[in-house]
Amino acid sequence: MSNSNFALFGRTKALEAKIDEFLDVLSESNIYCKAALTYFLEAGGNSAAAFQQKVKEISSMEHRGDDLRRHIESELYVQALIPDFRGDVLSLLEDLDGIVNLIEENMINFAIENPQFPTELQKDIKLLSEQVALSVESCVMASRAFFRDINAVRDHTHKVMLYEKEADKISVALKTAIFKTNLGLDQKAHLRNFIDKIDQLANAAEDVCDFLAIYTIKRAA
Repeated sequence: MSNSNFALFGRTKALEAKIDEFLDVLSESNIYCKAALTYFLEAGGNSAAAFQQKVKEISSMEHRGDDLRRHIESELYVQALIPDFRGDVLSLLEDLDGIVNLIEENMINFAIENPQFPTELQKDIKLLSEQVALSVESCVMASRAFFRDINAVRDHTHKVMLYEKEADKISVALKTAIFKTNLGLDQKAHLRNFIDKIDQLANAAEDVCDFLAIYTIKRAA
């Protein structure tokens, strides 16, 4: 009888706790990213103290995530845990860590390049940010389910796909609106690039869930 419904690390609570902590890092980074973008837009750029503080917090989370990932990977080998699924778990951790890295990279780019979005577009940029954040958070929940309740994975991955599609629609509409403005072509390209950077997070969450669906099928077999 398959044991796919049970927690993957049922007998190693300490490692399970570390994985939870690692997923918390991604979840918190995602929340900080959404907040940072709101502060950036409402304060008119990178000079906002609240924005700068969130960028620092995101960088701190990124370093914490790297440390946790390395610790978990080491424990998987040292304790010779789940040899049948170890490769999938390691790949999942790397991909999730990649989202944290992408969040940090995007916020640093906002801080350095300070894109100036027209006021009339800011409402839709916030809406894009909300859909992206929901996509990433659903990815976190899908990943938690993989370790704890594999039957719940599909429900969360399905939400990731829905949020990612909505984010794509908003992204296309925003870029279309940008190129209809009277801004110079160089500034239009600059702003389009940052819309793509925001939307890229939802795409990354979708990519993780595509692989997670495969890992789930393998584990349930």
